[in-house]
Amino acid sequence: MIKVFLSILLLLTFIEARENPFFPTEGEKDITYTSNDNTSLSPLKRSTITLPTYARVIESVTINYKNLDGSQESKTLELGNSIDWHLPVFISQSYGPMAQTSMKVKSKKKFKKIASTPQLSFFSSEKTLQIKTNDKVIRDFLLVKPHRIVLDFDKDTNLKSFIKSNPKNIFSKIRVGNHDKYYRVVIELDGYYRYSMKKSSFGYTLNLK
Repeated sequence: MIKVFLSILLLLTFIEARENPFFPTEGEKDITYTSNDNTSLSPLKRSTITLPTYARVIESVTINYKNLDGSQESKTLELGNSIDWHLPVFISQSYGPMAQTSMKVKSKKKFKKIASTPQLSFFSSEKTLQIKTNDKVIRDFLLVKPHRIVLDFDKDTNLKSFIKSNPKNIFSKIRVGNHDKYYRVVIELDGYYRYSMKKSSFGYTLNLK
């Protein structure tokens, strides 16, 4: 009888020493235990995000993720690269063929005529606009709502009012009109930009930033 009593006492002592037998012991603490969250989510292929028109530099990318045990963490990748807001930013987890264009030397810009008057011709390529003319610019400035570049040319002329829309071009609309002893060119843009202008052998070149 005493042996039975001692056996029961020993068993109770063992159970007390291990407060909860369903949790890991001291030596098992490094084992990861999964949560009851649904793991039948569709795998990531590719997602996109479109940035506003005034975005110019992507500083960093932060990914918030859920661990196997259900806890949440984040990881940030510092970038500091210039971007073109016209193009979406992709997040992907696939090993498809990488774009080769970034590995090749950029070819010479190809300019396309987008508008023309007897005094001026306009040729665009990406963020560059060439204005071919013999007339001199006396002032230039930027206006907003909509964003537009204004150029005043030093010439008294009977130029008829001119409007040309280019809906798929960065230089989305060009307007030309007469003023007292000069004529004005208004170049509407498809978003927010800064610009620089320089004199060239054929006229002027505008570069957007």
